[in-house]
Parts: sequence; structure tokens; C-alpha cells
Amino acid sequence: MPVSENIPEVRLGARLVLASWSVPEDASETVVLILSELAANAVRHARTPGRTFDTSLAYDGEKTIEIEVGDGSPDLPVLKPYDPDATSGRGLLLVEALADGWEVRHRESGKSVWARVVFSGCKGMHGLSAAHVLST
Repeated sequence: MPVSENIPEVRLGARLVLASWSVPEDASETVVLILSELAANAVRHARTPGRTFDTSLAYDGEKTIEIEVGDGSPDLPVLKPYDPDATSGRGLLLVEALADGWEVRHRESGKSVWARVVFSGCKGMHGLSAAHVLST
């Protein structure tokens, strides 16, 4: 079952992958924040006995990174209105504000939440594509 201790692992793995792709630091931090929020949602709201969650990053080699977090729960995430007194519930608001797009995708078992970050590009990776799966 997903546990909150998996989230620092996911962040570290993502930072290593993004650095290997030479993604600029500001774009990397945005991607890591979105990934962290989606992973935290999977841990908090999609706890399914006997299942974990999975994460993946894909980079087109130019300026687009796609983030995906999947879990075994069929329950769809809900974008809640901002409540200044709430102590939680802002994850999808952050994703919506930071990502260039996001959506929920149904899977054979559960769902995945996908987000895209477009940035100004980086040196050294043009024309290459890469993907990396971070499993927990």
C-alpha cells in the first residue's frame, strides 16, 4: 500500500532523472513539485490494499516534460475551491496553476493523473526523447 515515506524517494529519483536530462533548475523544481503533489494524493486518497502507486516522467528532448502518477483506485481526484482556512486540499490547485495541462486517465486497474510542463528548453538534449519510470 502506498505510504508517505515513498514521496521523498520519488522526489529524489525525479531530480536525478531531470538532472541527467539537463533540464533547467526552475523547470525541474516545477516538475518535482507537481510530481510530489500527485504522489501525495495517491498516498492519501487512493490507498488500495496490495497495490502501490507508480510514477513516470517523459521528456521530448526539447521543452516538454510529461508527469504521470498512477494508482489502483478508481476514485477520481476532485479539484476543490480554495479555502484559506483549510490545512490540506490544495494539491490539485497547485498542479492546475503550475502545469500547462493536466487530466485524469482511466486504466485497466485504477487511474493515472497526467500533467505536462513546457519550458524554454535546454542544451545538449535536442532531438532526443527519453522516459523514465520511478516505481515505489
